Order: sequence, then structure tokens, then C-alpha cells
Amino acid sequence: QVQLVESGGGLVQAGGSLRLSCKASGSGFNPYHMGWYRQAPGKQRELVAYVVRGGNAVYGDAVKGRFTISRDNAKNTVYLQMDSLKPEDTAVYYCNADDEVATLPGDYWGQGTQVTVST
Repeated sequence: QVQLVESGGGLVQAGGSLRLSCKASGSGFNPYHMGWYRQAPGKQRELVAYVVRGGNAVYGDAVKGRFTISRDNAKNTVYLQMDSLKPEDTAVYYCNADDEVATLPGDYWGQGTQVTVST
């Protein structure tokens, strides 16, 4: 059974930084892509960023230039460094992964971690 466990959310002032981590586990699970989506109250879930096994990354327009995604394949862990945070970044952030190339977003989701950016 695949599990994604997130950590690192919290409360930060605008302009500050946070780092999220997500570790994937499960017998034989070797995710092709790992990433983050977020959902703010009253809004649809949106892509933050994802990174594929080879290291190429894709970012949502709202976070380009401010967030950096990376992964450690040996640890099946993905990280999201969030800098220059804005109040509009406030949302629940969900880790996402799949071992199928074409399944995007993937079938596996974390439980979500709250990020709150205050003014």
C-alpha cells in the first residue's frame, strides 16, 4: 500500500519561507513523478509543481520564480522550498505521486499540510 507523508507546513509572515517534505513508501513503489498541489478555501485544487525521476520540473504560473521543487530518488522524498511567500499562497498543500508516466496528477495523495501566510 502506497503512503505519502507530508511535513513542514505552518504559519509564516508574508515574505518568509517554508520547506515542505513528502516521503513516499510502499513495497516496490518507485514514483515517476512527485509533486505538490494546493487548495485554498472556495477554490479548485491547483498544481504547484511536480518533478519527474530524471529531475525535470514543472511549475504552476503562480509560483514560478519563488518556489523550488526537488527530490531525492534514493529516499523517495520530494521537497518544496517556498520563498517570498504571499498571503495568496495560503492553502492546504497536498503531496502527489504516481509511478505511471501518463497519470497526472497521480493516483496517490498525502493527507495535506496547512500553509498560512499572514500579512
